[in-house]
Amino acid sequence: MLWLAITGTLLVLTYPCGAVSQPNIVFIIADDYGWNDIGYHGSEIKTPNLDKLAGNGVKLENYYVQPICTPSRSQLMSGRYQIHTGLQNGVIWPCMPSGLPLEDPTLADKLKAAGYSTHMIGKWHLGFYKEDYTPTARGFDTYRGYLTGSESYYTRARSELSFSGIDYTVNTTASNDTYGEYSAHLFAGHAQQLIQAHASQTTAPLFLYMAFQSVHSPLEVPESYEKQYAHIQDKHRRVYAGMVSALDEAVGNITRTLEESGLMENTILVFTTDNGGQTIEGGNNAPLRGRKATYWEGGVRGVGFVSSPLLKRHGVVSRELIHITDWYPTLVYLAGGSMVGTKPDGFSLWDTINLGLPSPRKEILHNIDPMYPVKGTSVSKVFDTSVQAAIRYGDWKLLTGDPGFDGWVPEPTLFPDYSARFNDSDTTSSGTQNLYLFNIALDPFEKFEVSSKYPQIVDMLLLKLAAYNQTAVPVNYPDPDVRCNPALHGGFWKPWL
Repeated sequence: MLWLAITGTLLVLTYPCGAVSQPNIVFIIADDYGWNDIGYHGSEIKTPNLDKLAGNGVKLENYYVQPICTPSRSQLMSGRYQIHTGLQNGVIWPCMPSGLPLEDPTLADKLKAAGYSTHMIGKWHLGFYKEDYTPTARGFDTYRGYLTGSESYYTRARSELSFSGIDYTVNTTASNDTYGEYSAHLFAGHAQQLIQAHASQTTAPLFLYMAFQSVHSPLEVPESYEKQYAHIQDKHRRVYAGMVSALDEAVGNITRTLEESGLMENTILVFTTDNGGQTIEGGNNAPLRGRKATYWEGGVRGVGFVSSPLLKRHGVVSRELIHITDWYPTLVYLAGGSMVGTKPDGFSLWDTINLGLPSPRKEILHNIDPMYPVKGTSVSKVFDTSVQAAIRYGDWKLLTGDPGFDGWVPEPTLFPDYSARFNDSDTTSSGTQNLYLFNIALDPFEKFEVSSKYPQIVDMLLLKLAAYNQTAVPVNYPDPDVRCNPALHGGFWKPWL
């Protein structure tokens, strides 16, 4: 299918950017992967495969994701802000009868309609209480992975509330035939087999959504990977570093198979994290402030890059503003698909990435969460600043309410007690302040709060938050449903309604 553009009464059919055919799209997402956990950001963790891919492509250094798992994945798959899908608060827990709204066509839906063979491997975390919400009902031809948000890397076991079960699904069938294999190896192996089969059996373009479990907790990795980092004294950081190396190796294996199969020459590969690193589980975002689950830069500025022989530019850095919602229209555009029936909050940014043109995106609504515990009393009549919210406009960033843990966590290599110093109790921002303004271009580490110096900027951004809030749908965050209990479903986490 070709991209449809109507100019006057003339229907113009063109592939984007002069491409002669639809590109294969391989989208790799790492879980809880921190800013300071990739080699090209100066990390002590070695990531040669990721560094090589990024070095031959376009590094996205002004790129934003959401601070936790479900919100980022929902925005990737729908192109819509959380306030427009009801997923403003928290994540979808295993027993929660919730999911990405069915009225929002997914990225896979759109690529499948454009003629792609669509496949997913790994973490879903967008709801599964009914089969209608699972991957093969949301546009994927095949699926292998886990439906909840975390589990054992070896056994696929997940416990929640007082329930325990196995979380592994092949298409629509719960399975326990992968016991004992480390998930980064398991998922990469699935991907390699899929790529080889695709190259030999079909001429359709490939869309592979590769959602690694790595490097989310629990901290588990084969001993050989951990031993590479014996110099790191902190146990959490040492295991985490090994997990990153296993992830890097897996990505290298996948890209090698793409090359050997002949698919790479017509493939666009995107790599991203879903949120900032979790510092209490070995991740690190230095020198950025905050961590996973916060709206400081350490929670929302993401590691990301695009690598492809099809790029017009190689070995460059893009500092244009990009958000995870932008992948939806960008990839549909590249596929020659149609955006009819969608209401995207993202922009098509291929020309920004590929040609270096200015980004059409001028602002990002990071979120407005009316269910998050309020902080203090509002200091504005325009927008309730006790409510957790964050917005970026140009170089300016405004935060209200409680943005979450607000420390700067140092690189932990030489700290034997690193994990103990930054623990679960540090979840809220310090002091009583509930309104913050930063110029991120001048102060990317958020050290100089300037709201008192620029009241007009504050007022402008509060008005923008108020306007966004008028478009928000009600939060969908239902109570757990005990019918989820895996004991009622053969010992598996699976749809229960």
